[in-house]
Amino acid sequence: MPATINDSSTLRSYYAILTGGVDEYRNGQDLVPLLSDDFVFDGPIAGRMEGGSRFAHGVKGFIETVHDITVIQTVITPDAAAVLYDAALPNGTVRFTEFFEFDGDVIRELRIQYNATDYLAAGGR
Repeated sequence: MPATINDSSTLRSYYAILTGGVDEYRNGQDLVPLLSDDFVFDGPIAGRMEGGSRFAHGVKGFIETVHDITVIQTVITPDAAAVLYDAALPNGTVRFTEFFEFDGDVIRELRIQYNATDYLAAGGR
């Protein structure tokens, strides 16, 4: 049986936060503890950034606009994961791939791939 995000408590919590809505987000109060002290993010719009607080601030725009996430495929190892999913946004659906590196139960690095033009056209922020 293939791995799912439910097989990782860290991923389960991360995606619950992403889909929990902006009213429940509380400025990343629940997200930051999932990120290591030396957390690094790399994505098409924000580029490379260091620090969980910066990421928590930036991801709020995604949380404000995403209606639903449909996970298509996951690959999970003890120290890494890849998740392919479709995100339903106000004006369409955009496919994302996220590559995680873990340090124990926290995310040390997150690299995300998607078409930035499609994301913005679909109402992403």
